[in-house]
Amino acid sequence: MNNERLPADTLVKVADTTKKPADTVKKPMDTTTKPVDPNLGKQLNYLALGDSYTIGESVDRPQIFPAQLVKQLEKAGLIINPPVIIARTGWTTSELLDAIKVSGGIRKFNFVTLLIGVNNQYRGESKDKYRKEFKELLQTAIDYANGDKTHVFVVSIPDWGVTPFGKQSGRDQQMISQEIDAFNAINKEETLTLGISYTDITPASRNAATDNSLVASDGLHPSGNMYLDWGANVAPAVLKVFKR
Repeated sequence: MNNERLPADTLVKVADTTKKPADTVKKPMDTTTKPVDPNLGKQLNYLALGDSYTIGESVDRPQIFPAQLVKQLEKAGLIINPPVIIARTGWTTSELLDAIKVSGGIRKFNFVTLLIGVNNQYRGESKDKYRKEFKELLQTAIDYANGDKTHVFVVSIPDWGVTPFGKQSGRDQQMISQEIDAFNAINKEETLTLGISYTDITPASRNAATDNSLVASDGLHPSGNMYLDWGANVAPAVLKVFKR
């Protein structure tokens, strides 16, 4: 027998077939976790239409009504992009309509809030004119909301007559309240006729007559505390639509 050894590089080891490759071993799927909320992580675009009560005259930006509403919605699990605001102190319905016309076309938003009319009352404008223009704004808000009226949320006009400014204005406070109620009767009627959400914050706004913490430093506009209350009251209507 020839005892000459084969060269080392000709020796071949037999493959071990008793073990499966590690990457072919799969663990069973964990089915014990709860399904993820389908709304969680969904970013929504929000448009706020109005006047000083929307832009937040005399309060810091994080305290304004749209920002307070966003905070409430985010606590409930929604994710909202920074709100787009078309509003300015002193605007009436006609001035808001004009601003919208020059804003560069109708962008689409997931939801829209509308709060307008205090300056119509303050300037003594007619209720008929207010009704006509408010109806136009309602339709515009629907257009902004992709044509979906359930994504529009109207807020009533607060009563400025009970504020320190109102008390010192020389106007009859009772008359101011009656006129605010009359304008709100119009916006509520037109809103509900179209089946749109309506939040009445007016009764609570009258708490400012005895609670100065609800009034901003200018003695006229709402404070962050009052805007927080508005946000908390509007949020459930929005969540009803987006957290089904």
